Amino acid sequence: MTVLPFKQYLTASEPHKPLTRGFKRDMGRNSHGRITVRHKGGGHKKLYRIVDFLYDKKNIPAKVMTVEYDPFRTGYIGLVAYKDGEKRYTLLPKTMKTGDSFMVSENAAIETGNRLPLKSIPVGTFIFNIEVRPGGGAKLVRSAGSFAQVIANDAGYTHIKMPSTEVRKIHENAWASVGAVSNEENHLVHIGKAGRTRWLGIRPTVRGSVMNPVDHPYGGGEQRTGRGLRRLKTMWGKPAGKGQKTRTPKKYSNVFIVSRRQVGKKKSAAE
Repeated sequence: MTVLPFKQYLTASEPHKPLTRGFKRDMGRNSHGRITVRHKGGGHKKLYRIVDFLYDKKNIPAKVMTVEYDPFRTGYIGLVAYKDGEKRYTLLPKTMKTGDSFMVSENAAIETGNRLPLKSIPVGTFIFNIEVRPGGGAKLVRSAGSFAQVIANDAGYTHIKMPSTEVRKIHENAWASVGAVSNEENHLVHIGKAGRTRWLGIRPTVRGSVMNPVDHPYGGGEQRTGRGLRRLKTMWGKPAGKGQKTRTPKKYSNVFIVSRRQVGKKKSAAE
């Protein structure tokens, strides 16, 4: 079992109380109480931090006061104080520490932490916290250590290479932050034991081959049995894994994809 050296990076152990709230955990259930996402439940009690992904305070310098842990995300967050006195939580990029400043502005410098419209960011720059639609708030590239890259500007759209290697078009007036998300060592953590996943709110996964035929396409048979099917299926009979395409064929965002993501050996070679 391995853990991250939090003490090297974090500067506060308690969150800023006005920017926290409680909430009811749904445990993977929908409004009817039925489980729609499996393997969720239990886990340690968590206090929700209200993180600003809208970044609607423009042209006002902000200074990082603390670097903090957020139990709801893998990257570190920071309490920032704007020059007008308001405080907010934001997702921090790599290398940003207490005392550093950033700016949300169309005329901001191309420096780590600053936030600009995509049309103002030079080709080749690493970015994170990317809006899908102008003014919609940051939706893409928010997990620890991740970053996207601006690779082209064309006809009112910016072409961005995502962490998955997919190349996607996003409107040039959408905003993004310069840099990469903090806590890049997160993917090196080894959970180490089953109990630790339960602390994280993850319940056990049951193999389809040990279920009954009524519960899974792989179920049934005497003792250990192969799946008996040429292609992999999910519990609901949908194709899964091993090179099978699972994306909705007529998904609304298909028109914005310039190049599909590479998988398997191709992806590792491209990296």
